[in-house]
This record gives sequence, C-alpha cells and structure tokens, in this order.
Amino acid sequence: MLSQLSDFIWQDWIWFPEGLGWADLKDHDGKVFPKLPDLWATIPITVCFLVIRQIFERTVAIPLASLLGVKDKQRIRATPNPALESYFCNASKHPTQSCMESLSKQTGWSVRQVQRWFRRRRNQDRPSKLKKFREASWRFTFYLLAFFAGLAALVDKPWFYDMKQMWEDFPKMPLLPSQYWYYMIELGFYISLVFSVAFDVKRKDFKEQIVHHIATIFLISFSWLVNYIRAGTLIMLVHDASDYLMESAKMFNYAGWRRTCNFIFTLFAAVFIITRLVILPFWIIHTTWVYPLTLYPPFLGFYFFNGLLFVLQCLHIFWAGLILRMVIKFLPGNDIVEDERSDKEESESEDEDNSCDKRETSKNGHMQNGYTPLNNNHRKKE
Repeated sequence: MLSQLSDFIWQDWIWFPEGLGWADLKDHDGKVFPKLPDLWATIPITVCFLVIRQIFERTVAIPLASLLGVKDKQRIRATPNPALESYFCNASKHPTQSCMESLSKQTGWSVRQVQRWFRRRRNQDRPSKLKKFREASWRFTFYLLAFFAGLAALVDKPWFYDMKQMWEDFPKMPLLPSQYWYYMIELGFYISLVFSVAFDVKRKDFKEQIVHHIATIFLISFSWLVNYIRAGTLIMLVHDASDYLMESAKMFNYAGWRRTCNFIFTLFAAVFIITRLVILPFWIIHTTWVYPLTLYPPFLGFYFFNGLLFVLQCLHIFWAGLILRMVIKFLPGNDIVEDERSDKEESESEDEDNSCDKRETSKNGHMQNGYTPLNNNHRKKE
C-alpha cells in the first residue's frame, strides 16, 4: 500500500503541466537539476544556525547592546504568596475586579496590594529588553546578509528584470550554485526559527508567525522540488528586503534612540508596503498565477504553489495593518515606535499603583489611604 501511495503521489500530472514530468529533471550533459535528497542538507545547516545564534548573541549581541546603551529596568519581584501564585498559574494572570476582592479577603491583603502583586508577577514573566535586543540583532544580521547575497545572485539574471523569463524552458532550467546555497541557507534559517520559537519572545501575532514560517518552509521546499527556483529566489528576495529594517528599528527602540528608530521604521513601512503589497502581488504572483495559464493548462501543483503565496499575502495585509497603526501612533507625538505585537511591561511606580485603584479614590480627590491622586502632567506621561 505504501508503494502504491508513493507511486500515486509522485505522478507527473500532480506536479507538472501536461507533457512534462520528473524525467525532465534528470541530470544530463553536465547540467544539474534540483532533487528531493538535496533538502537533507538543510538539517546540518539548521543545527549550525541554532549553534551560531547562541554564540552570536553572547559574543556580539550583548557587547553591542552595551555599546548602544540598552538598559533593563530594575524589576521589583512579587512577594511570595502561595494563594496568589496558584491563582496566577492555574486561573488567570489578569483577574477581574470581583476576583481581586475575593483574593483580598483570602490573603488578608488590600485590593491595591493584590493588584500590585499581579502587576509585578506579570512583569517577572516578561522578557527583558536585552533578550529582545539579542533576538532582533540576530535576525537583523541574517536578513541583511541574506538580502544582499540574494541581490548579488539575481542582479545579473534576466528574470530579475523580465519576470516572464522565470518560465522560459520550464522545468528544464539547470540549477546554479548560487541558487543552491541561497535556497539551502534560507530554508535552514526558517526551520531554525520554528525550533527556536518556543524560547523566543512570544508576541501577539505568535500564531500568525507560526503559520508564516510553516507556509514559507512548504513554499521553499515545493518550489525546489518542481524547479520553480527562479520564482522562489525572487520571492525570498522580496521578503528579505524589508525584514532587516524592521529588526534594526527594534534594536534602536530597545536602546532608546528615538529619532533613529522612527526614521528607520518609516523607511521600513515604505519598503514593506512597496515590496509586500505591490511588487509581490502585482508582479510576482501575477507572473506565477496569471501568466502561466497562457502557456500551460492548470494543474494541482500550480494551485498548491499559488495557494501558499496567497496565505503569505493575507499575512502581509494583516501585518501592514499593524504597521500603519504604529505609524499613525508615533507620527503626531514624535514618540518611540513600539512593536504592536509586543507584550508591554507595566509600570512599577508607586504612583501608578495608586492611580490604578480608582475605587479607593474619594469624591474630594484624596485617596482613602492618604495619597493624593496624580496630577494632569503625570497622566500625560502615562
């Protein structure tokens, strides 16, 4: 049964247009073509990325963070309390007001003390600025090198300027050494991201990131198998064009370089929109979805490849919305750009602790425990 299933899966009509097949990808006359066993090379490359990342973060990212002035805020640890810890771990990290009152009675603490404990306890689980900086600097380094390496590999190719040529003599285009290494390194990197995602900073778009990484891995692997390599290299280059700008903006954000961060983020937003919402859908996807129909009848592999591209395009639209929200936020006030996907740290200041518990504010404007409320200037800083 397994043999019959394998024979069915690898039938030519599933992967190629009518009249073409796997026989066209056999090496001959010194010409080399992509093959399934080639993808095994991504395993040692993935391991190398995971190891190199640890070395890079310790020997390069940490000194660079110190040089740029990345400083972690001193966090006040929550006082050990078994009852509150049990509720925090098993019930909710953000208890409702009624639960706060119930926990207050259970522990003998005031509601404000319970609120403060949960705020401090949540902050303990949040990643530090240094950890975020280390991750951003690693991704920045890879995306920057990958973009310029991909650009060097493609700038002299005719399909870089005339995308219709990516289908010329398909699928009998011989594999170039630059294409081989570009593919293996990019695929190995994205596989390493999937393995490291459990230890990286979790953002609000965590699920979308997982979908993106998996779709990218399938897209790169599939395009390799059926020799969509010319299209694949263009797609990877378009993605790398803006990613390193975003990561560098994060790095300067964590370092507190406000103007530099805002400038780079504005540049990133422009490049992202041009590459992901203009060039990718109207040039590349048009050439992979519309133009091939003038050459070949549609086939299953055609739908699968373009389906993955549409998944990525939907994610691009989602992220473009987040980017525009950030641009709108920081432009009027000239404030630091904050990643909309990040889980923001809550203030540890005593004043904020007091202001959060509005129930304890009396009608005459004084706190029942003797503290005065925040003035307008302080509220603006919040």
